Amino acid sequence: MTEEKILNTLDNSNDGYYCSFVELGHVYSYLIDTRLNVFVNDHNQWAIAVERLGYNPRAGTILLEIHYYGNCLVNLEHYNNRPINYYSVYPINEKNFNETVEDEGLKPDAKFWLVKEKQVALSHHAPDYKNAGIELKAYTPNEISAEEAGRLAILENRELFRATDKELYKSIPTDLKKILVLDEWFHKDFPLEIRPAMSDEQLRETYQLNKNGLNGMSFEHFSQMIKQQEVLNDQSGREIWAHNRPSAYETWPLIAKVIVTKDPKQYQPTLKPNTHWANWPDSGSL
Repeated sequence: MTEEKILNTLDNSNDGYYCSFVELGHVYSYLIDTRLNVFVNDHNQWAIAVERLGYNPRAGTILLEIHYYGNCLVNLEHYNNRPINYYSVYPINEKNFNETVEDEGLKPDAKFWLVKEKQVALSHHAPDYKNAGIELKAYTPNEISAEEAGRLAILENRELFRATDKELYKSIPTDLKKILVLDEWFHKDFPLEIRPAMSDEQLRETYQLNKNGLNGMSFEHFSQMIKQQEVLNDQSGREIWAHNRPSAYETWPLIAKVIVTKDPKQYQPTLKPNTHWANWPDSGSL
């Protein structure tokens, strides 16, 4: 278990299929809250569980996603016979949530959310949000969106919305000890897409499958367009790899040092934390 091996695992967390590095600014989900948990044992095993709480309008609910990284992960979810390095928890009672939210906003008579069987009061009072630094979008008068309600509700109920130890250990061996918990850190999204170049045969097959919708485009023109896009993607990928991979900035090398030494005091960051939802305005933008 070395710092280099740990960082290599994090840098290569995107397998091109269903495993990836946690994306705080995900365009399908409005960010609400985050937490990072680090686990080790005495047998050179380690794991990291990153919690991302967000409102996903497509799913129609607030989801707590737990993203796993490590050298000993177990019981991972699977899709199309491939592993997925995260799974979703629904902290709010589904029936209750559906009764309080309509068209992505709080219903006028919504009074509380049932979170882990406890009532969390909901506010319709605009000054409550302003005082908490939450600027209401208010596309219609008095409208409060689900993510805005979540961002206010969590301020006094953070532990209710976060993962329990049972949920965290779902894919982590139970003999690993939690040695570090961060409520905030400096983070960069790492949306590296791994796409192998298409062969001539694949280009021809793709062209044949889609030519009816290409408005008479020739195969040569189609092939040139695809290859140009591959070059652009490759250039973009190099930029992302150079600046956004976990080992490229101090947060994750410090966490790797904590894991190797089993000493949480090794985490002494100099970069200002940026994991608060206000720093990720593009989250949920689609």
